[in-house]
Amino acid sequence: MFGVGYMEVIVGKSAGFCGGVFNSVSKTEKLLDENDKLYCLGELVHNQQVVDKLSGKGLKIIDSINNIHNEKVIVRAHGIPQEVYDTAKKNNIELIDLTCPKVLKIHDIAKEYVKDNYFIVLIAKKVHPEAIGTISYCGNDSYVLENEDGINDLVNVFNKSGKDKIAIIAQTTYSVSGFDKLVDLIKSSINVDIVVDNTICAATSIRQKECAELSKEVDTMIIIGGKNSSNTKKLYEVAQTNCDNTIIVETVDDLVIDDLKYSKKVGVMAGASTPKESIDDVVNFLKGR
Repeated sequence: MFGVGYMEVIVGKSAGFCGGVFNSVSKTEKLLDENDKLYCLGELVHNQQVVDKLSGKGLKIIDSINNIHNEKVIVRAHGIPQEVYDTAKKNNIELIDLTCPKVLKIHDIAKEYVKDNYFIVLIAKKVHPEAIGTISYCGNDSYVLENEDGINDLVNVFNKSGKDKIAIIAQTTYSVSGFDKLVDLIKSSINVDIVVDNTICAATSIRQKECAELSKEVDTMIIIGGKNSSNTKKLYEVAQTNCDNTIIVETVDDLVIDDLKYSKKVGVMAGASTPKESIDDVVNFLKGR
């Protein structure tokens, strides 16, 4: 915490890189020092500044490995569908697996529920790469529930499955409050044995909780993170519930001075894939105010 003229700025203690992202980025930087040519299947993390920096060092982003042979390919922090491993083996690709360990653990959890004959509900954003990867480990009798709008479809799919029990898991970066609400909705809509396995990352929970508390104390809340970052968007939603003047930016260049005109107390929080440089730039800008 520090004072800036009339403006007080509070930066969240949990803002910025989580352990999984730090591991992926640091290992990729080391690999780029050791290899002249390196591919990554999809963006390593959902932050354009990080991606641009790594691309500048020679990392090539690809959308598919179907036409890649005899190369080294990084598996990003979000993980991949299990069939990609088979394609890599077929194409003689050396996969460098930098999937977050917590995501890999969810894959193992899902496989165990499949063995135990559960219908699996994955609470997640359907198009998020982590969800696309995780659902591939959930068997045929599974469903990705993104929000309340999908509950009727889930009930129909479950009823047709012939299963008599449900296991609920979650994307690591899903909203904690959103997860709890959907779990309650499932329980009230389907009358069978339901096991709830809250697989939201502890770092995500801590960050969202801190963001909620901080947003109650300030008159302006600034959320920093990539435009495609799911966890950043969740922070924005959390902050908005408590602070009317909540701003989401990718970099300091997105800040609008008029949005800060009457701010006396500003809170700053950043997503799990936001580099320290981006946070520092915003804080330094506020210092200048």
